[in-house]
Amino acid sequence: MKIVVTGGAGFIGSAVVPKLQSENHDVYVYDNLSFGNREFINVADTHFCLGDIRDAKTVDDFISQVQPDVIIHLAAVHFIPYCNEHPFESSDINIRGTINVLESAKKIENLKKVFFASTAAVYPISDVSVSENHEVRPLDIYGLSKLTGEQLMEKFHLQTGVDTICCRFFNAFGPNETNPHLIPEIEKQIREGNRTIALGNLTPKRDFIHTHDMANAVNALINLENVGYDVFNLGRGIEYAVTEVVNEFENILNDKITIEVDQARVRKVERMHLLADVSKLKNKTGWEPKWSLNQGINDLVENW
Repeated sequence: MKIVVTGGAGFIGSAVVPKLQSENHDVYVYDNLSFGNREFINVADTHFCLGDIRDAKTVDDFISQVQPDVIIHLAAVHFIPYCNEHPFESSDINIRGTINVLESAKKIENLKKVFFASTAAVYPISDVSVSENHEVRPLDIYGLSKLTGEQLMEKFHLQTGVDTICCRFFNAFGPNETNPHLIPEIEKQIREGNRTIALGNLTPKRDFIHTHDMANAVNALINLENVGYDVFNLGRGIEYAVTEVVNEFENILNDKITIEVDQARVRKVERMHLLADVSKLKNKTGWEPKWSLNQGINDLVENW
């Protein structure tokens, strides 16, 4: 299939694009490289467009030229502290940019499917694993912008009849991370030679899913037929505290790491748990995660 991936040179895109290419799809990437890197992906210049999703004309020209069978919309601002500090910019990118992609998608005659990268941040604070039918009530501007994106996707499906999938990503980790999330921040400080590292909240637990597993799930989902409009969680189904993540680095490096709490990094509003129920994804696609937290961190360490 011909597939357009917005944000395809970014963190998750750099795992999704090669997976799609390995399945012999003809992959085109649209990215402004604000967070991504052209070197993360092996895509010919004829299959790459340097552009911002807020630029409706450039989006429309590219998608119209490609005439894709599938659009995978990953482009977004997704580092929550940045979104909170820049609410207008992040809303503009995540909402207006999504509208631009969908307006272009409406004009594609043979479009089979649209895939939208949503987020676990649409869920409220919960002490149990969350399934797709759990209440949605975002705590921050990022979650709100992505929930709006989901609503735009549902409206698009109702207007066009095109199969539309919203996939709520939990905490991604792996190579090519472009934001200072927990694991790359630990990795950065350790690589600088520090064995006493500064972190924020230590007790929250998160569901870490490797980007290679995410890419396999995205590929499985775009191959589903007669989807209509549907929503899927994408996580590992296991949660780890910050201290447990640091312990994995300790075990792999065989070196003691001390944590100091940096008050500047402590989030004032924090959820203690964020755990995915991924049974729907598994049942519908047969997908299973293969990368453990230990394997993923070991891979990062080996590739320093």
